[in-house]
Amino acid sequence: MNNKIIEKKMFEKVREAEKNTKINQDPYKLGFHLMPPTGWLNDPNGLCQFKGVYHVFFQYSPFDAEGGDKFWGHYVSKDMISWEYKGPIMGPDTPYDKDGVYSGSTFVEDGKMYIYYTGNVKESGNHDYITSGRGANVLLVTSEDGENFSDKQLLITNEDYPSNYTCHIRDPKVWKEDGVYYMVLGGRENIDGTEFSDIGKVLVYSSDDLKNWKLENEIAGKERFGYMWECPDMIDLNGSKFLSISPQGLESEEFKYQNVHQSGYYPLEGDFRKEYFLGNFVEWDMGFDFYAPQSFVDEKGRVILIGWMGLPDIDYTNKTLEYGWQHGLTLPRELSVKDGIVLQNPIEELKKIRKSEEEIELNEEIALDGLYELELNSIGKSIDKLKMIISKGLEVSYDKETSILKMEFKNDIGAGRDVRKAKLQSLDKIHMFVDKSSIEIFVNNGKMVLTTRFYPEQYTLEIIADENIESRLWNLAPEEMKF
Repeated sequence: MNNKIIEKKMFEKVREAEKNTKINQDPYKLGFHLMPPTGWLNDPNGLCQFKGVYHVFFQYSPFDAEGGDKFWGHYVSKDMISWEYKGPIMGPDTPYDKDGVYSGSTFVEDGKMYIYYTGNVKESGNHDYITSGRGANVLLVTSEDGENFSDKQLLITNEDYPSNYTCHIRDPKVWKEDGVYYMVLGGRENIDGTEFSDIGKVLVYSSDDLKNWKLENEIAGKERFGYMWECPDMIDLNGSKFLSISPQGLESEEFKYQNVHQSGYYPLEGDFRKEYFLGNFVEWDMGFDFYAPQSFVDEKGRVILIGWMGLPDIDYTNKTLEYGWQHGLTLPRELSVKDGIVLQNPIEELKKIRKSEEEIELNEEIALDGLYELELNSIGKSIDKLKMIISKGLEVSYDKETSILKMEFKNDIGAGRDVRKAKLQSLDKIHMFVDKSSIEIFVNNGKMVLTTRFYPEQYTLEIIADENIESRLWNLAPEEMKF
């Protein structure tokens, strides 16, 4: 049976699962965040704008809401507000990706999409699938219209990686610089064969033709920083470079690395191809649910970041499992840089879904409908303490004396989530989006962000402050997404 027939049968099975979805019955269905039609969603993949259309692909396990066979799902939009789900575009249907179509990126040039991804292969036998038994292949698919996609082409296999690395090499991100194409891959080096010597690194490859790739360099910290670096991304903001990674294996601290796995960026100075220097690692998001972000540059020149609003290996749960689905993607965030710090702010287009403005008084609880946007401005000079009580169970607070910003669940609306804390020298502005079962809080014009899922029985908000502050609140009315 050829691959096209296998693919057709796989996609028919996926479409049948999507047809029988229970997602539209779920009161916690997201209103303006991308989510799976059914089953499990994880990493955003292949983000790009192509011929005026935004494309968001995503890791997708349609048959099991707790993970399983990995496909790529596909959303398109002309404005990043109204999204159309196009169905799966790739599934595990070749010998090179038979155990999963894993993460990757899209590079656009000369009216063509070049989609690179990791094909996961697990061999039978007695393997640990870390040092043996796993194939991590880089494959290429192209498209000239964003709707029809070519056959898969194998480009890189385990034999092309340095021999001192484990089988865990994945997540290609491709871009062009100085007339040369580059690819970064997340890696897990192992020097002496023991688990404790695994070191997270990034492999840098170069190419003249987008198909033949050679190893150019390796990027790592001065000291070991986790055992694996996933989802690498090289981001350029006004000439300043930042290496984004999702490191695994960091030891948790009171104000840092509080999730099971992290995501963040290094300022990168020098030449990533030769001599370079990595600055201090900064986490992208200090909340409970954020991982594996990816950036792209749109046709306006904006650098936009989208992350997975979830995490692997978590010890808390999501109540959406009852309806056969799990996880979503964050809002698109426009990136900028100020004083060496990357700022993340919600894209301007989100103002289009504001329906009406709501009156809000400090120290009084109000009822809401679960889709709203809040701005608190000019906080810093007079406020010593600030607390937001969200849906009678989530408290977001700041104490000027201790410089601690805290996100804490006081009851089970967090479904097992407890507390996240961050050090913040001053609090000047909060910009918050609530979407049925998610919250994204942008602090101080995007210097810090906190994202979490939550599952309240009712939507209320009370802002407690010792001085008056400027506040604005909007009800949101996005276009309903149906599957």
